[in-house]
Amino acid sequence: METLRKIAYFSMEIALDAEIPTYAGGLGILAGDTLRAGADLRLPVCAVTLLHRKGYFRQRLDDSGWQFEEEDPWDIEKYLTPMEPRVKLTLDEREVWVRCWRYEIEGQMGDNIPVYLLDTDVEENSEWDRHLTDRLYLGDHYFRICQEAVLGIGGVRMLRALGYEQLARFHMNEGHSAFLGLELLDEEMSLRGSEEIDDAMLHAVRRKCVFTTHTPVPAGHDQFSLEMARKVLGHHEAFFKRRDLFEPVKCATDCLNMTYLALNLSHYVNGVAKRHAEVSRLMFADHEIDSITNGVHAGTWVCQSMQSLFEKWIPDWKLDNFNMRSSLSIPDDDLWRAHQAAKNDLCDYIVNETGEQFSLDVLTLGFARRATSYKRPKLLFENKEWLFEIAKKAGGLQLVFAGKAHPGDDLGKFFIQDIIRMRADFAEHGIKIVYLENYDMKLAKYLVSGVDVWLNTPQPPMEASGTSGMKAALNGVPSLSVLDGWWIEGCVEGVTGWAIECPSGGRDARSLYEKLEQQIVPLYCERRHEFINIMRHAIALNGSFFNTQRMMLQYLARAYFL
Repeated sequence: METLRKIAYFSMEIALDAEIPTYAGGLGILAGDTLRAGADLRLPVCAVTLLHRKGYFRQRLDDSGWQFEEEDPWDIEKYLTPMEPRVKLTLDEREVWVRCWRYEIEGQMGDNIPVYLLDTDVEENSEWDRHLTDRLYLGDHYFRICQEAVLGIGGVRMLRALGYEQLARFHMNEGHSAFLGLELLDEEMSLRGSEEIDDAMLHAVRRKCVFTTHTPVPAGHDQFSLEMARKVLGHHEAFFKRRDLFEPVKCATDCLNMTYLALNLSHYVNGVAKRHAEVSRLMFADHEIDSITNGVHAGTWVCQSMQSLFEKWIPDWKLDNFNMRSSLSIPDDDLWRAHQAAKNDLCDYIVNETGEQFSLDVLTLGFARRATSYKRPKLLFENKEWLFEIAKKAGGLQLVFAGKAHPGDDLGKFFIQDIIRMRADFAEHGIKIVYLENYDMKLAKYLVSGVDVWLNTPQPPMEASGTSGMKAALNGVPSLSVLDGWWIEGCVEGVTGWAIECPSGGRDARSLYEKLEQQIVPLYCERRHEFINIMRHAIALNGSFFNTQRMMLQYLARAYFL
């Protein structure tokens, strides 16, 4: 029965479909891929998120390259089914009513995972509260804590109202949903008729909770002043007496830290790559933090031409992603033909969107991620003269960029504008540059399959995992990337791609240029067979492992049923 599902997965954002803008970036894409793999594996999972009826934002770039943000509404009733139950919670002494909508993720065996999207746009609520679930990651701290209370507290109450009484695990995908632990504590107190939180209650809640932390950046961990938290959450005195649950040990901050709350109320915590777990253990030294490296959903991210190729040579690749190791037997001509078909699709997209004509025969690099300083989107341009020389030797270069800057990140917006302003100067030296606006699931699929090399230049150790390079690998596109996040595990130098080395004195750009000039360009232009062999190994070694099928089996073994 539906209500016998054992695992509830909570995430502030989930990428359900390319036409449903309920995600901002990697966290939401990971959540969607996780649930798609869960459906494929027929796991007893349900999920909770917010509705985001106006999306995150639609990116528009003006003629100067400056980013503007527009609302991104979508047809809710076309994709979702309204559900009957209503639940309420008290926020700042106001009764806030919540309803939900259901979306079903269908697995390849016909099983499904229900996703419940919480919505406060109901007549009983004030005008302000009706818009609480409209937009993703916008608003001030007060707005955010109210949103997170709706997700965590309202989410648990909604699942109970829907009949989910047998849930054994609550998986928090990042700290936004950590208030679900507060609701579970309230349930334990009510069950035991107590007005205080004791160790037995904490143990019972911890046994139910799993927490995945995603960001090694301190600013990425939500914190709210105790004054604001008391004001919004109201009568939870037993909880606020236990400041050890939401503050660092021996370090009173007068803040409710959502990451510490999730850490302290979970029996299992993991980072999203081996290196990220090491960084997280340094950040949160009093906690045991395991690692389960992220993956991507193969059936979603392999482009059509590559899917046809796999069906011919590896017919059971979707049922068991590990079988993609057999891609080593795919002939050169077949693999190259499938890649060129994907590249042609990308070229068609580019000319339709920008009017820029890209060539199938010119080495094309792709860079697509959130436009922010630690991603270093301009590292490739640090030494223009050297890059011009490389382009001359390669017979030209084509560079495809995409990614949104956070609405409040003017520096990220300047990065986008600077790249766009370089186009004319670089075109004179045989380098074509396009910046494709409104990076989303649809555009991502064109990019990760259609470029020849995937470029990634984060400042270590700030890349928690990174999944775009995994998507590229599934499509036979090798990475040229800084050794951080997943690439530490996935890089076999000259076999699955190339590492941008970061010596102690810096000089990352020098390594980038050397790899381009001395290895990638000669292979692509002169020794194509060797380049295709690297493409094959990207699929066989990285595609077969860095997928959500493997990832979910690890969650089963380590977190869900222990």
